[in-house]
Amino acid sequence: MINIAIEKKMRTYQGHNILKVNTSIAPKSIIKVYGASGSGKTTLLKIIAGLTLPEKGKIIFNDTPWLNTDNNFNLAVQKRGVGMVFQNYALFPNMTVLQHLEYATKDQQWIDRLLHFGQLETMLLHKPEHLSGGQQQRLAILRALATKPQLLLMDEPFSALDPEMRVGIITELKNLLNELGITCLIVSHNPLEIDSIADDELCIL
Repeated sequence: MINIAIEKKMRTYQGHNILKVNTSIAPKSIIKVYGASGSGKTTLLKIIAGLTLPEKGKIIFNDTPWLNTDNNFNLAVQKRGVGMVFQNYALFPNMTVLQHLEYATKDQQWIDRLLHFGQLETMLLHKPEHLSGGQQQRLAILRALATKPQLLLMDEPFSALDPEMRVGIITELKNLLNELGITCLIVSHNPLEIDSIADDELCIL
């Protein structure tokens, strides 16, 4: 179970806004996160990952405190066991596809399986600049999965995929998440595309 109760001041194109989230997320569930532009969806993911600090709040993951602003406690990012797919992919420009995955895991069998899942077997030695937007996005998903995280946070992870590829990736992703018992939050500008795999939803007002 993830218990989240946070408040964060944000600057938006409309001025200032306050992100307020108070929710509990069931373990091993897939949660669709949606809301208006500027509502704080990306900010929420970064707070959960430990990349952004709210002015006020608590996060508890499976009875383990991750954040408590009352006593200035903030568990380090690397200790949270989180995989994250960033909206801009955040790939390493000097690393090949294979190196991205080898940096995250030494399990060659798992790497091979991920490459097959992402249909990047023929791109092993390619660096990001030589990949299409869709290929970069798939690599970002594979890298986030490579560590077999307990929590996967995905920010617009399917936006660069063509419709046919999107359906295949989303379907297989659900199988992998279920197999590994990963809890997953997915931010999408098109919530309908993940209705087929979402167990629940979180609307950011």
